[in-house]
Amino acid sequence: MLNYRKKEDCKYDILSLGEVMLRLDPGDGRIHTTRTFAVWEGGGEYNVARGMRRCFGQRAAVVTAFADNPVGRLVEDFIMQGGVDVSLIKWVKYDGIGRTVRNGLNFTEKGFGVRGAVGCSDRGNTAVSQLKEGDIDWDYIFGTLGVRHFHTGGIFAALSDTTPGVVIEALKAAKKYGTITSYDLNYRPSLWKSIGGKERAQQVNREIAKYVDVMIGNEEDFTACLGFEVEGTDANLSNIKVDSFKNMIKNVVKEYPNFQVVATTLRTVKTATVNDWGAIAYQDGEFYESIYRPGLEIFDRVGGGDSFASGLVYGLMTYGTAEKAVDYGAAHGALAMTTPGDTSMATLAEVEKLVGGGSARVDR
Repeated sequence: MLNYRKKEDCKYDILSLGEVMLRLDPGDGRIHTTRTFAVWEGGGEYNVARGMRRCFGQRAAVVTAFADNPVGRLVEDFIMQGGVDVSLIKWVKYDGIGRTVRNGLNFTEKGFGVRGAVGCSDRGNTAVSQLKEGDIDWDYIFGTLGVRHFHTGGIFAALSDTTPGVVIEALKAAKKYGTITSYDLNYRPSLWKSIGGKERAQQVNREIAKYVDVMIGNEEDFTACLGFEVEGTDANLSNIKVDSFKNMIKNVVKEYPNFQVVATTLRTVKTATVNDWGAIAYQDGEFYESIYRPGLEIFDRVGGGDSFASGLVYGLMTYGTAEKAVDYGAAHGALAMTTPGDTSMATLAEVEKLVGGGSARVDR
């Protein structure tokens, strides 16, 4: 069982470290043909904190950085609407055109049927990618303010040569003050390809993994980021034999005995709009599987894994064991993929209905 700090001793239940971008969404259209975009905020690490706040009612904050211009302030406004504390954001003076610092944009179309979802990020030279060790006062955050759970991930770690050092610095400080930590490997080839590819991803993530309590990732993440192969998958890793994945997790825990929980989503992609969906979590030598949902209909798959992570963390924090937490994670992830945008629009009541085996019958 994870040993969480007492709620009364901490200002925040969860703190996330990562980039928050402005998502531009063409709705049912395509990025390259649309004339209008809906806008949202989103980021792999941030989405977990926001889900914890909006769905699960926990006190949440984010550590990130923005160029101080109208785009940065727009993203800040989205974060405030999500109920996440913005007081730890680092603001960087804007140079007028983005030559030295800027804010990230993420163009994402949902996909449909045989046409998969497409993401096109414009995030070079962003303020958060320039964070380096010493920029954030982690002793103040974890020691003076107090945090029960700290979450970050492989997207932030891939942003620059300096961000892995920030991750390790934060994880070490969290451990110093008794904060439980989680890390989502979240391998993105587009982020790593120009800075060393999988070799660099493994070098970075294998070092970070030494300081993590709860490790999260899918089958591709564990292979690309930590170098563990899973037998029994097809060429593009879209299908997986559960027993083979369990064996891989056992090997992971042997190498990283500091992992108190290891969790993964299991997804078989039939079309962009129909996936089989489930999850597995490992704790204290036991495996726990969520309710399996074959033929899950997807509206917008982006953020499903992040919502799994926030549901998992809520379950661990509330019930103490992965047995319950994996069902909360899988249910929250499933619900998040029924709505547009990266972030969760689900409620705790909806999650608990699914955890209890509820259906999609109308609620009146």
